[in-house]
Amino acid sequence: MREPVPDSTAGVDPTQARDVARWRKAERERLIAARLALPAEIRGAQAAAMASDLDRLVPGNPDTIVSVYWPIRAEPDLRPWMRSRWERGTRVALPVALALGQPLVFREWGPDAVMARGLWQIPIPADGAVVVPTVVIAPLVGFDAGCYRLGYGGGFFDRTLAGMAAKPLVIGVGFADAAIRTILPQPHDIPMDWIVTGAMPPQRRSA
Repeated sequence: MREPVPDSTAGVDPTQARDVARWRKAERERLIAARLALPAEIRGAQAAAMASDLDRLVPGNPDTIVSVYWPIRAEPDLRPWMRSRWERGTRVALPVALALGQPLVFREWGPDAVMARGLWQIPIPADGAVVVPTVVIAPLVGFDAGCYRLGYGGGFFDRTLAGMAAKPLVIGVGFADAAIRTILPQPHDIPMDWIVTGAMPPQRRSA
């Protein structure tokens, strides 16, 4: 699932950037392995607690469009919460990666949506309307105290968020064991507004 990160390296020392990329690759592999090793009951309990926290953070007004995600590689499974919010009237979307190096688009989802396989065989709505979310929930591999998110290395979310005209509320979700001291933020990294783990109170980014 790896591709080049966004081209925003002006003024960044190339050697330092390479060192950070190498470190992130190793840290990413370690964190994913640890997540895969988590017992299913722990993952399920934390995902249920995340859902409760998300209900408090995600506005319930008619204008809300929330982008969730289809879980892969033992990510928190928020599909029950996604359906619950849809049933309560919140518009729901899923992110769609059209091609490497391109921003995501968001297609509206419902329980009866026809699903297709996108990049890396991740399920996506086959023909949902393209929408602009007001809330983006981003799965994370790791996170730090500054609410910076370590993802899979493709730069999809950073690229997409940087190009959105109206900034959405951005919430990173992952298990508590994904906490690290720092992700060594680079110029293209966009911090989350909140980090939700289900094992501790939601962490808000400092102003």
